[in-house]
Amino acid sequence: MAHPIITLRDVTKTFSVAGGEFTALANVSLEIEQGEFVAVVGQSGSGKSTLLGLVSGIDRPTRGEVHVGGTAVHLLSERDMSAWRGRAVGIVFQFFQLLPTLTVAENVMLPMDFSGMWPSRERRGRAETLLDKLGVSDQAGKLPSTLSGGQQQRVAVARALANAPAVLLADEPTGNLDSRTAASMLELLADLVREGQTIVMVTHEQSARRFATRTVTLADGRVVESEPALVAHA
Repeated sequence: MAHPIITLRDVTKTFSVAGGEFTALANVSLEIEQGEFVAVVGQSGSGKSTLLGLVSGIDRPTRGEVHVGGTAVHLLSERDMSAWRGRAVGIVFQFFQLLPTLTVAENVMLPMDFSGMWPSRERRGRAETLLDKLGVSDQAGKLPSTLSGGQQQRVAVARALANAPAVLLADEPTGNLDSRTAASMLELLADLVREGQTIVMVTHEQSARRFATRTVTLADGRVVESEPALVAHA
């Protein structure tokens, strides 16, 4: 029997704030299988971004366990965490987070440069292949500021895929796009899932649910619902 690619076991995350402690997640247990496209939904403050932070290793649980791809993420040292994150997860942000002084191709090559997973002579070619896959190969030599929002987000997805991560995490990837461009981005992510990529996406958009294979709803730091998509995905 296959093991889930992501497992959270009784995870609690608290933050120190001016008034004391704030519990962002409370006793969350969740399993995500290889090849799922999970949309994490809920109101602001429900714990959605904290969940992504724990899966990516950016945050550590106050209590509980986080396992990704067979790695006990919660037990990694800071040094090992950074190296693991560069190999195992790709992250797509709402506001793209592309470096403005690097070309599009150089932005995609950056994770490869940091991780050393790909020989230096292969990195440019891999970046160009990913940009072509994402439909923006003609932008490779340009600076991010010359691209539209939709083009920049496609570049950000290419960068997130640079090291062939087991898991792609997307934090409101359509939040800075118009509705038509957002739908195109969601189609693109669904295509990646059909090719075997695992994606966990935080979103406020109700329309995003029809692209996902499962919707996980958070409220007050707890999972209150986990349901399969209403529409079958090919």
